[in-house]
Amino acid sequence: MARLAYVDSYYAASALPAPTRSPLEGTVDCDVCVVGGGIAGCSAALHLAERGLSVALLEQHRIGWGASGRSGGQALFGVAAGQAKLRHLVGAADARAIWDVSVEALELLRSLIGRFRMDCDWAPGYLLTAVKPRHERELREEVEELHRTYGYTSVRYLDRAALRAELATSRYGGALHDSNSGHLHPLNYTLGLAAAAESLGVHIFEDTRAVSFSPAAAARIRVATARGEVRARQLVLCGNVYLGDTAPQLAQKIMAVATYIVATEPLGAARAQELIASNAAVCDMNWVLDYFRRSADQRLLFGGRVNYSGLKSFDAPAATRARMLRVFPQLKDVRIDYAWGGEVDITLNRAPHFGRLAPNVYFLQGFSGHGMALTGIAGKLVAEAIAGTAGRFDVFARIPHANFPGGLALRRPTLVLAMLYFRLRDLL
Repeated sequence: MARLAYVDSYYAASALPAPTRSPLEGTVDCDVCVVGGGIAGCSAALHLAERGLSVALLEQHRIGWGASGRSGGQALFGVAAGQAKLRHLVGAADARAIWDVSVEALELLRSLIGRFRMDCDWAPGYLLTAVKPRHERELREEVEELHRTYGYTSVRYLDRAALRAELATSRYGGALHDSNSGHLHPLNYTLGLAAAAESLGVHIFEDTRAVSFSPAAAARIRVATARGEVRARQLVLCGNVYLGDTAPQLAQKIMAVATYIVATEPLGAARAQELIASNAAVCDMNWVLDYFRRSADQRLLFGGRVNYSGLKSFDAPAATRARMLRVFPQLKDVRIDYAWGGEVDITLNRAPHFGRLAPNVYFLQGFSGHGMALTGIAGKLVAEAIAGTAGRFDVFARIPHANFPGGLALRRPTLVLAMLYFRLRDLL
């Protein structure tokens, strides 16, 4: 399959210069082969190289071509499933360990940005907003729990009046504010991780799909590509929904859903600051949620309108713009310069899915739209496991994951029916 260009997004238009890497031709021998050139794959390669291992990374298209380079760019604490669900799935001790990793993920992200001098527009601050009174109650309870149970004191609750000073909208009744989370330019961050990995000796091949792999009897893995192969002692699969037939057993645990983002014309510093005074990332609590933030050049980036059907029959840019105007009606005169979409992988329980297909074949997937920070530390955890310290990786691997119901033919219609229920619940 030919290498595809980046989607026509604001991120691609404002990306820093990056090399076009050659495809793999012939045979490469290394300690570890990493499949997937998003944040998880680039982070895994970087952390493996830091441990002195030789690494080859295979990317089907371009570095950051998938969800890592198209997302809302919000780096947040926790995981998409939430701590209450994690406690039910794995118990209090493992849930606490996963929480600690998620907080460390933000520290790691900032550390990597500083250490490798990545120009990716990091800005601190996050607002999780309440659309209805029950959300306000839930957020107050969450702030209290995070303080009491996890000692996470960077969060505070903002009532309607305090939030009105932060956001120029009357849509929300309150919010959780976290000073530890934040937002960035996701494509430039991913490109920065790839450059950092290369500086440590990682060999990156673009336009190179991993077609298949076969663990060998001699504890060597052969990863076949269109024009060559990689022979490695270990394999790390970070392709998420794009792995497809390369690892069909993983596809049963995740599903691709589409989300859409628009970027306005530059608003100017004064008007942009009026919208979001503190330059925090913002996300609401609805199941079908809205998320938005300011860009470094003072645009509003607004996303949402998740599509679970797999169909492209509706006008995504117009629908997303309409959602933006519901939050900020004062932007009705503003031009939309960019509109794009992309697929993210979700698991049935919204918890991340890490594990092994064989003793020397690892995988990272299922970040469920909450992966901007967690993908980075996932790469570090898999590097720890390969180096012989698997404790933290195995905590995530213990999270149970069911297949999506309905098989390949009926799983998406089943999910669409479930989502109709949650959309109705958003209205109540």
